[in-house]
Amino acid sequence: MDYLQTLDYIFEKLPMYHRIGQAAYKSDLNNILLLAEHLGNQHKNFKTIHIAGTNGKGSVSHMLASVLQEAGYKTGLYTSPHLLDFRERIRINGQMITEQYVTCFVELTKDFIESVQPSFFEITVGMAFSYFAQEKVDVAVIETGLGGRLDSTNIIDPDLCIITNISMDHQYLLGDTIQKIAFEKAGIIKKGIPVVIGQKSELTKSVFIEKALSVNAPLYFAEDHYTAEIKEQNAGHAIFGITSNKNNITTIESDLTGSYQGMNIATLLTAIDLLNKQHYLIPESAVLKGFKSARANTGLRGRWDVLAEKPMIVCDIAHNEGAITEVMNQLKLCKYNRLHIVFGMSGDKDYNKVLSLLPVDAAYYFARPSVPRGMDAYELAEAASLHGLKGVAYQSVKDAVKHAKAKAGSSDMILITGSAFVVGDALGTEL
Repeated sequence: MDYLQTLDYIFEKLPMYHRIGQAAYKSDLNNILLLAEHLGNQHKNFKTIHIAGTNGKGSVSHMLASVLQEAGYKTGLYTSPHLLDFRERIRINGQMITEQYVTCFVELTKDFIESVQPSFFEITVGMAFSYFAQEKVDVAVIETGLGGRLDSTNIIDPDLCIITNISMDHQYLLGDTIQKIAFEKAGIIKKGIPVVIGQKSELTKSVFIEKALSVNAPLYFAEDHYTAEIKEQNAGHAIFGITSNKNNITTIESDLTGSYQGMNIATLLTAIDLLNKQHYLIPESAVLKGFKSARANTGLRGRWDVLAEKPMIVCDIAHNEGAITEVMNQLKLCKYNRLHIVFGMSGDKDYNKVLSLLPVDAAYYFARPSVPRGMDAYELAEAASLHGLKGVAYQSVKDAVKHAKAKAGSSDMILITGSAFVVGDALGTEL
C-alpha cells in the first residue's frame, strides 16, 4: 500500500472515535498492552511527560514541546485529533512523522491488526511510541486522547503528569458529574510521580488530592505558584503578565494569543520548575523562546487562530461548555462592527448547553462537519433558534464560510468554532 491507501485502510478498518464516536471507545487497556508487547515495549526507551484535561491539553502539550525543543532536547509530541493531515498527531521537533514510516508501520503490524482488531487510536499510539524510540528522542510529550485512566496512552511511566482542567464533556463515557470526570482524568497520576493541576476547583480538588495521596504522588496546584494575565494582544502575539515569587520572569510573549492561554502558561511554568528539579536543564531563555514560538516550532493550529484581517477571521476548536465559555470571554476583548459565527458540532455533544452560551446578536452560518458523527446543520439551526440564535444552515463548512465572507464587511469579524472538525474543514478551504 502507498501512503494514501494506508490511510484509507486505517480509517476504514479501525474503529475511530473522532469519526464514529462511542463505538470506537475501548473500556480497558488490554489491546494497547498487547500491541506494546508486540512492538517490544518501545515506550520504555525514552522519557515522557503525560498531559490530560478537558480543555487546554493540546495547547499545553505544544507549548511544553516548544520549550523543551528550545532547551536543546530532541522532543517527541503526540496529540490528537489532527485537523488536516494524519501526521500532525506525531511530531519530532515540530516535524511530522514521515509518510514512509506510517506506511511501513501499518504494513508490519497488519497481521496484528487483523488478529486483535485494535482501535484507530491504539494503533496510532503504538506507531508514535515506535517512531519516537526509533528516532531516539530525548523526551516525548504525550497527550491523552479521551479521559485518562483507560486512555491508550496510560501505559507510560512519565517524569511528570499534568492535568489542565475539568469541564463537562464526553459524559456518556467519563461520567455525568464533574467529580466523575475528574476521577477519570486523575487516572494518569502515577506512584511517586509529581502532578500539576492547572485549575483549582472546589468540585474537583478533593478528587485529585485523594488520588495523589493514595499513590504518594507530589501534587501541585498551578495557581498556588503562578498567575498569568493577558496584558496586550495583536493578531500574532500576546503579552502575559506573570506573578510569582519563583523566578525573575515578569512577562511572557506567546504566539498563542487567546486570553485563556494565561491558565495554560501558569500551569506550564509550574511544570517547568518541577522538571528542572528532576535534572532537566531548561533555562529561562528557552522558556521565553519556547512560548514566543510555540506555533512556529510545533505547527499548532486552531487555538484562537487568526486566519485573515479585514474582515478578521478567527478559528478555534472549542467544542464544549468550558472551552466555548473561554472563547466567549476572548470575544469581549475584540473590536468589530458585526459578528458572524460559522458553527457546527458533533452530534454527541450537549449542544443545548453550548448554544445557550453563544451571543444572540451574531449572524450564524450553521454547518455539519464532514465526519459521520457531525450534527445535521438543519437540526442544529432549529435547536439554535430556541436559544434566540438566528442564521442559515449550509450543506458544508466550506459553503458556510463562503457565505459568511460574502456578507461580512471589512470591519466585521468571522468566528469559526464548535468542533475541531469544523475548524479542520475550514482550514482545508481557501480563506
